[in-house]
Amino acid sequence: MDGLKPSPHNGGTQARGAGKPPRRGRRSSDQAEDHLIGAILRGTYPPGASLPAERQLAAQLGVSRPTLREVLQRMARDGWVTIRPGQPAAVNDFWQEGNLNVLDRLARQADRLSHDFVTQLLEVRAVLAPAFGRAAVARSPARVVAVLAGHDALDDDPNAFAAFDWQLQVHLARLSGNYVFPLLLNGFAALYGRAARQYFARAENRAASLRFYGRLLEAAMARDAGRAASVIAEAMHESVRLWQATAAAPRLEGAPAGAG
Repeated sequence: MDGLKPSPHNGGTQARGAGKPPRRGRRSSDQAEDHLIGAILRGTYPPGASLPAERQLAAQLGVSRPTLREVLQRMARDGWVTIRPGQPAAVNDFWQEGNLNVLDRLARQADRLSHDFVTQLLEVRAVLAPAFGRAAVARSPARVVAVLAGHDALDDDPNAFAAFDWQLQVHLARLSGNYVFPLLLNGFAALYGRAARQYFARAENRAASLRFYGRLLEAAMARDAGRAASVIAEAMHESVRLWQATAAAPRLEGAPAGAG
């Protein structure tokens, strides 16, 4: 899956190290993990490659060997690497073996995420959102109405729309009564914040969302969960189309690089 733009200087297994170590002191385990994952995403250590031996890698990252072991254990938990007794850790294909924590890490690399990857995330949302939206309206229509109240008074500003849209999704997921939906949605949080501001920079997209909020409000006021699910499904599929048009358009100066 080509979700990240490859670095023009990928070094494969021949690259030296995970990057520049700190000039002074030792890196914390979190900093070392961020640094090593960044090296994997840049292609310094591609899937199937072996990381350097423990002593060498610890020195490159500027951490102690026990700290490095802690880092590798966390990375193995999330699917980045496989720890092999007596051998250097092997780099996994994180697209196939990673978990939801990988989404958060990828969101921090948003300037390297491809247009196709964001599109695929939106397609996943198009599957999930009608389900948790239907359940939310079925269980708590009045609370859904309260969340949507005032949508037509939103400032005509990308940041305001991005914040409102995210909070709407979060509330619908929580009101669904299924604890798994918020957990899944939380995996999109960091990336959403970056991409949504670019998406809502276009007036056409803001207008489409206002229409969606109004139609969803009508369905919630009518306590019609089935209609709410249909409205959400239609809006989610339209958002995929609009995102593709947004990503293809010239980026506004100062807009975040949500896709390539």
